[in-house]
Amino acid sequence: MGKEVLLLENERIDSLQRNGYSIIQNSTRFCFGMDAVLLTEFVSLKKGDKVCDLCTGTGVIPILLSAKTEAEHFDALEIQEDIANMASRSVEMNELERKINVICGDLCGFKSILKPASYDAVTVNPPYMIPGKALSNPDESKAIARHEIKCTLDDVLDCAAWILKSNGSFFMVHKPERLDEIMLKMNERKLTPKRLRIVYPRLDSEPSMILIEGRKGGNHSMKVEKPLIIYDEAGNYMPEVSKIYEEN
Repeated sequence: MGKEVLLLENERIDSLQRNGYSIIQNSTRFCFGMDAVLLTEFVSLKKGDKVCDLCTGTGVIPILLSAKTEAEHFDALEIQEDIANMASRSVEMNELERKINVICGDLCGFKSILKPASYDAVTVNPPYMIPGKALSNPDESKAIARHEIKCTLDDVLDCAAWILKSNGSFFMVHKPERLDEIMLKMNERKLTPKRLRIVYPRLDSEPSMILIEGRKGGNHSMKVEKPLIIYDEAGNYMPEVSKIYEEN
């Protein structure tokens, strides 16, 4: 572990098992899950890229991507002040202040926070659920992380389209039941879908996640990758998933 930082009530330090990096999490708040890890594996960045991670939460995506890629800089946007503070302390703990900048701000006000056409790539693990269509968590912080309370899919895509450079890449993890809506709205903003991978808990189950890449101003040609299966019949990680976690 790098620099010592102050931990607040209910906070703990979890190892990310990559480059010796760790992350601060709070047991009473939303903690990152497999979706964030799988997104970082799906993302493809070039050396020197400038990246913006939207809805960053505790900052796990930029911290992992700073270890996995040669991207030059990450801005990480989070609306909840206490969660953004946690992310900032994780960045400091890992001595990544020169590479990752945490911004506490409202994604819906992106034009006053972020510059247009200024990023080579955007990553996002957004709230998935539409209010009223799923039970909302009684904890406000967790509800904000999971439900479209503070921002919607439209807000996320509007922001990405505004801040991406021409030919810039957009990477998102989301729910398969919204795939038609996602692709329609990406195309409306000229974030042309270019790559799709569907994630299944088990071979005989319904899909649980989608990983999608778009290209700002890209042509209409999309690659559908082989499905990613998480567990075998015995409930153990499949070899590809085990490898992802071993590398983390």
